[in-house]
Amino acid sequence: MNLALFDFDGTITNADMYSKFLRYSTTGARLIVGNVLLAPFVIMYKLGILPANKMRPIASFVAFYQKEHHALDVMGLDFTKQVIPQFIRSHALDKIRWHKDNGDHVVVVSASIDIYLKHWCNELGVMLICSELAVNNGKLSGFYTSGDCSEKMKSKRICERFNLDHYDCVYAYGDTAEDLDMLSIADEKYMNWVKVKD
Repeated sequence: MNLALFDFDGTITNADMYSKFLRYSTTGARLIVGNVLLAPFVIMYKLGILPANKMRPIASFVAFYQKEHHALDVMGLDFTKQVIPQFIRSHALDKIRWHKDNGDHVVVVSASIDIYLKHWCNELGVMLICSELAVNNGKLSGFYTSGDCSEKMKSKRICERFNLDHYDCVYAYGDTAEDLDMLSIADEKYMNWVKVKD
């Protein structure tokens, strides 16, 4: 049996779904206040001063703090059905299905958040490792339960969940520098769908 690891945003999709979900799920006064609060961080991010793995938790806190978990979960399901399909790369879906037909364990490993990714993965019948929103008494705290799932955190959480020695071959698919650490633990690796040679 093989293990196939797929990044989500930019690899399975052709756009950043995390940003789209922020806009999809944040409206009214929170959107206005959020834009003001996040403005300096967005500038630092665009200037390369603030890395994406620091920007995402800040944006998530502003967007989701004290929101009702059930309501956002429903919104995540709607987002999965109405928005995500528009941005799925057909060849990525074909490759996922090829691995499943081969009997491989298929895992989406993403810095994106569980509130919508879990629905997409459940529908496709694949496993998920991602950034997870913490819930307290039915409301989102605004924090992540285990940090932003990118860079070294990807390979760390993969190795915590799977014994790589149990697989004949580990495949990994990514598209940015945030995926390099995940690709480093794979036997066969692809960056932007081009096979990487060791």
